[in-house]
Amino acid sequence: MPLLLLGALQSAIAFRREATTLKANLGAAAERSASTARARLEAADILLETLAPNSVGLECPQRLAEVARRIPGYENLIRFDRVGRVSCAAHDVPEDTQRFSRSWFQRLAGGDDLVITRDPGASYADQPALLAAVRARDQNEAFDGALVAVISLSSLQPPASDPALPPKAEVALADNSGHYIGLTDLQAFPDLPPDWRAHATAGGSYVWSADDRRGQTRIYSAAPLIGHDVFVVLSAESPGLFSWARLNPLTGLAFPLLTFVMALAAVAVVTDRVVLRWIAYLQRIAELYARGRFGVRPIQAEQAPPEIRDLARTLESMADGIVGRDLSLRETLAQKDALMREIHHRVKNNLQVISSLLNMQQRSLSDPAARAAMSDTRQRITALALIYRALYQGPDLKRVDLRPFLEELTAQLIAGEMLHGPQVETELAVDALVIDPDRLAPLALFAVEAITNAQKHAFARRGGKLTVNFRVEGEEAWLEISDDGAAAEGALSAAGVGRTLMTAFARQLRGRAELVRNACGGVTARLIFPTPAAAPEENSQAAGGNSAAA
Repeated sequence: MPLLLLGALQSAIAFRREATTLKANLGAAAERSASTARARLEAADILLETLAPNSVGLECPQRLAEVARRIPGYENLIRFDRVGRVSCAAHDVPEDTQRFSRSWFQRLAGGDDLVITRDPGASYADQPALLAAVRARDQNEAFDGALVAVISLSSLQPPASDPALPPKAEVALADNSGHYIGLTDLQAFPDLPPDWRAHATAGGSYVWSADDRRGQTRIYSAAPLIGHDVFVVLSAESPGLFSWARLNPLTGLAFPLLTFVMALAAVAVVTDRVVLRWIAYLQRIAELYARGRFGVRPIQAEQAPPEIRDLARTLESMADGIVGRDLSLRETLAQKDALMREIHHRVKNNLQVISSLLNMQQRSLSDPAARAAMSDTRQRITALALIYRALYQGPDLKRVDLRPFLEELTAQLIAGEMLHGPQVETELAVDALVIDPDRLAPLALFAVEAITNAQKHAFARRGGKLTVNFRVEGEEAWLEISDDGAAAEGALSAAGVGRTLMTAFARQLRGRAELVRNACGGVTARLIFPTPAAAPEENSQAAGGNSAAA
């Protein structure tokens, strides 16, 4: 970057230097062109002085024509007598009845030896020209007319190919009113500024910048050519900011730019090999760690620079720490699961002990009502014990699959009464649902009350068919337990302990309980409650466990 800034600064300095040099060269070229034109006019004066004594005679036209032919730039050579009439001429002369009274002729008659003018009063050439006239004298040194040279302005104009001019320079001649007399390229010369003539006359030359007729910026220079009547105007292209680089491209701009590019390429290569390649490698290692593959180790980082090696060791230490903490968490979770299963197992055993005690107590009772009440209590305790057994035997300590649970619960309740009564056929249709113990307990106790009620009133003397249906319909779940017995008229409206418990269990599930007569004439106990959904905390914990296991 410092090299590039240095190159830019050098460009700006070279631009200003070239612009200043171009302006100076253009002003000097204008002055040289004016000096060359004045030297030609002085040479014309000498030529006319030389030709004046021999300009009258029979061979005068031939002699003047030969001189005009040999010397380029002379459009005509004319000899006038003392009253302005043409004595002889190299070419045709326009008629001018007022020639004697013209100011240039009167100045010669008054004693001036040389008069140069652009306004002789008549057109003496087919192109812009000026008239240079010397005074002719007779033997007595009295005024005897004038010898005139008609010089084209284009011959006084410096050629654009002049090596003294800047490259691609254009040349023009202008009169004192600012009108162009002759020019090499019309588009290269705009209107002259208002004060150009005063500056050029006072300082010998005047340099300024302006836009040409194409809209491109150019540098202009003007210098007086003939007195204050004719001026030479030069035009050159304005240098661009980096035009100096074309003159010296190696030491000017290309060398700093090349150095900058090489330095940038070297930095890019070193950065890629020393930093970026290893950063990408460590990023891949970190992505493997994010997917749980903590056994991967950044072995290739041993060849990296010291800073990269330190970063790789830090990643490795982090992976070891995560592996250690993950192992510790797994062990803690395993211990927790083992403790919970043991607790559930012991609770189930205690409930079985209580059920066995109640069964023994039931056998010792002689009152049928007391025996029935004791049997109902024992069946409720059996249902709770079955819940705890499903928890510690299942894969998940927090949820139970409802289908096998209802199958086993129904089988146990029916099998317990089949030893003392007629045979009961069961039919189950259960949709798949995983439910937590808090909801499973009231649902199981509701099923116990409904099945016990069917056994007491529908299957007591005749047996029959028990149908258990559980289905999930969107946001609601339905549990229906039906018998095919003959229900009495007041069975659906009777209020007892069983009906009260069923209503209470339905409220625990935020649902409702119904007793209706079915198509077989029996009773259908229906429990409708919101479909259980896994809690967000449980989902997140399960996801965390799966991530740790991965």
